[in-house]
Amino acid sequence: MKPTSRTVRIAVTDSRPGAGRPQHPHHPHHPDAYEVVDRDEIAEVLALWPQGQAHDDFACMCHGGGGLSLYEAGGDRIRSAAPAGPLRALFDPLDPAGLPARHRARWAAAAPEGLREYAADLARGAAPGPAHGAAPAVVFGWLGAVREEPRDAAWLLAERAPVRLLAGRPTEELAWAVRETDRTGLEGAVRFFASEEFTTRHPKRRRVPDTARDLLLRYARSRRPEDLPVLERRLLRTPEDRVRRS
Repeated sequence: MKPTSRTVRIAVTDSRPGAGRPQHPHHPHHPDAYEVVDRDEIAEVLALWPQGQAHDDFACMCHGGGGLSLYEAGGDRIRSAAPAGPLRALFDPLDPAGLPARHRARWAAAAPEGLREYAADLARGAAPGPAHGAAPAVVFGWLGAVREEPRDAAWLLAERAPVRLLAGRPTEELAWAVRETDRTGLEGAVRFFASEEFTTRHPKRRRVPDTARDLLLRYARSRRPEDLPVLERRLLRTPEDRVRRS
């Protein structure tokens, strides 16, 4: 049995300038690191994997495009190589047939109804049109939903797209949506209220009614304790409360 046949995960790094940043030259939401865990996609990569002694251990990854590493179930690395030759197109962020484009298309197809066209535009790297049906409670649920492959090539987009829709909404509207959403939505709401998009707002725009604030803090305390300190510092209670610097 070939060592590569034990592969259950492929780690991909992209060292090109701008990877993972909005000004990325290939796709505005392409991450600088992601994973491939789908069995069919792994088989597709292995069918194109370079053969020979030069790739038996650790191949040189100095081509400026990053590298690919194969891992077995126990977590040990099996092989590494550069995405060169026939592998280059498969990992090209702009190639419609490449793995990154497929991951983004899969993410867009799973978007809530009313947001799929918006998601599809972002997945293509285009400026999105209006997001019809983008009620904050729905967007919270989109942000908080558990993804089957959370570290695929769409993970950066999955974080940015919902936050982009929430960032411009008034705090009062967002706080009311916290009361309307479900457990999945609370996951997304805590992530948003603990993010820079909210915590950097002016103190007057960080005042949240007690009911919504208590829901966020209670969820963070039990499910996202890493976000609790920033929520406790940055969520101000009511307009009448004293505004303190933090």
